Amino acid sequence: MDTVGTFEMAAQLSKLQLFTTVHKHYTVEQWTEFAKDNKEILSNVAISTGMTENDFKKLRDVITAIPEIEYICVDVANGYSEHFVEFVRYVRKEFPDKTIIAGNVVTCEMVEELILSGADIVKCGIGPGSVCTTRLKTGVGYPQLSCILECADAAHGLGGHIVSDGGCTNPGDVAKAFGAGADFVMLGGMLAGHDESGAGDIIERNGRKFKLFYGMSSKTAMDKHSGGVAEYRASEGKTVEVPYRGSVLNTAQDILGGVRSCCTYVGASKLKELSRRTTFIRVSQQLNEIFTPNTVQH
Repeated sequence: MDTVGTFEMAAQLSKLQLFTTVHKHYTVEQWTEFAKDNKEILSNVAISTGMTENDFKKLRDVITAIPEIEYICVDVANGYSEHFVEFVRYVRKEFPDKTIIAGNVVTCEMVEELILSGADIVKCGIGPGSVCTTRLKTGVGYPQLSCILECADAAHGLGGHIVSDGGCTNPGDVAKAFGAGADFVMLGGMLAGHDESGAGDIIERNGRKFKLFYGMSSKTAMDKHSGGVAEYRASEGKTVEVPYRGSVLNTAQDILGGVRSCCTYVGASKLKELSRRTTFIRVSQQLNEIFTPNTVQH
């Protein structure tokens, strides 16, 4: 997402050893300029690409200019196509020494297909994002927790890994994703509204500050990158104003603190152990909200 997958975000999150999938709309020149001053964090970023001929040409040009980049993310909204699988195979053939992330899909069969086609990590999730309206517009999607539980099992059986992409609204959700078996958890909305978030300047209204956040299938994104919404399709994302939240480091520390505390509660000595210490139960309410309207600070 060009609102959170920015170079500025990568520079800050790398300080906490967090990983950033940089959005696909930066030019070769912008990548080269970024790499020149940030060699030490290139191991903490992935370059994203679509699957057109021009996308691959740019990917090859960036990798040629910056061979230190170790991760490639083949990023499409719908991974259920033969063309996508063939593209993953082609990327694997052309870059045999790189780690390939590919998605998005939500079922075991497709996770296995992508891993057997050359992907190391499969990105899982269709529709759960905070600014995604795919489920509303198309009726297509899959419950995210079920998706992680099933896809992680399939991936790990073949020696692969998964990214849980979307659906997290708080640090507890991140912990649950790891507990369900995710190897990585990708965040969008939880990182929006910060200094390092893209989407333009801070908006001030009635004494309050906001920043724009939008889905990459929204009209805003398609107007910006594709010349508008194609006449044969609909927008599948929304544009919102998120309260301004300062530096992303504060939010990231809060998320990490929640996950660490989760590990102590369930007896996991390391993150990889969390899924073996997790049992899920159904609840009708997870938070006592009696004082929520009067809360001064979470």
